[in-house]
Amino acid sequence: MSLRMLWPAWAIVVVFVPLLAICVAGLRQSRGRRALRVAWWRRTGLVLAMLGITLGPAIPSSSTTVVSNAEIFFVVDRTGSIAAEDYNGDQPRIDGVRHDIAAIVDAMPGARYSVIAFDSQATRQLPLTTDARAVKTWADTFTQEITFYSSGSAIDRPLQAMTTALRGAAERHPANVRFVFLMSDGENTRGDGSDGQEPQVASFAPLAEFVDGGAVLGYGTAEGGRMRVYDGTPETGAGTDAPWIVDTTQDGDPPAVSRIDEEQLRRVARDMGVPYVHRTEPTGVEPIVAGLDAELIAEDGRRDAAVLEDVYWPLALVAAVLLVWEIVFQIRGFPRPQLTGRRKVGSV
Repeated sequence: MSLRMLWPAWAIVVVFVPLLAICVAGLRQSRGRRALRVAWWRRTGLVLAMLGITLGPAIPSSSTTVVSNAEIFFVVDRTGSIAAEDYNGDQPRIDGVRHDIAAIVDAMPGARYSVIAFDSQATRQLPLTTDARAVKTWADTFTQEITFYSSGSAIDRPLQAMTTALRGAAERHPANVRFVFLMSDGENTRGDGSDGQEPQVASFAPLAEFVDGGAVLGYGTAEGGRMRVYDGTPETGAGTDAPWIVDTTQDGDPPAVSRIDEEQLRRVARDMGVPYVHRTEPTGVEPIVAGLDAELIAEDGRRDAAVLEDVYWPLALVAAVLLVWEIVFQIRGFPRPQLTGRRKVGSV
């Protein structure tokens, strides 16, 4: 038997210790008065039954084998630099991200998928779902960040959102296996960089305990590429003839150039314990997903997940009986109304 406490331990102590102390004091004062002593034993039993319910007793009812226990988290860079045109020649990097998301979904069918995107902020775009088409549709339609709202790139911007999502998934389904695919160019500017200082990047190492596999995928080249302005309309952004985003920190405002930062990407990969892969063209993803077999990974003991069944219903039944008994006892103790007069029979 295990206890899945419905309240925090401190709350249980604060509530039930005083109640039990009152019951003990009542029992001591009721010596020699049988009816009152029975009442205090009844109240003590009611408090103990409620305490037992609050502790949440549970027993293993069965052991189930997890069939589809893979959870795949796509963490996608949507900053303006993801539209830089240096992928597969002069194509925007966003095309490579779209290709790889769809290819990984096809290579790992039957899993549950989630998407976290980050630009000026990180947001959960899709909760865990088995709908592979929803993930592909999102990949086909997602765009770069609107240029006007851009506040620079930060590779660690999704860290908090990733921590929340991965920790929550691990707590809800500890038997499952979690894969993370972080897709970015690794740039970390956090603004225009005019202060000349190297931005500080938070460590991804705390995520390692929740990550069973995956990869960090890097997009872009050392030579770099230029990016189109995006204002939220179809006529702007990657793959259009919109003006180039300019670098306002240089004289003449020349087109800004984004370059991949593989050192940052490799560091993130090391922190999470996954490989780094440089993606320069739409090739197959088989080398990336090789060895990511959820069933084999789950052989560390997570494959058989125990199902617990709550057993507090007998205590609830006892508490209900004692409560009804106490209510009847209290009602019987109420003063009865007295008749103030009688009507004479036959009086007119």
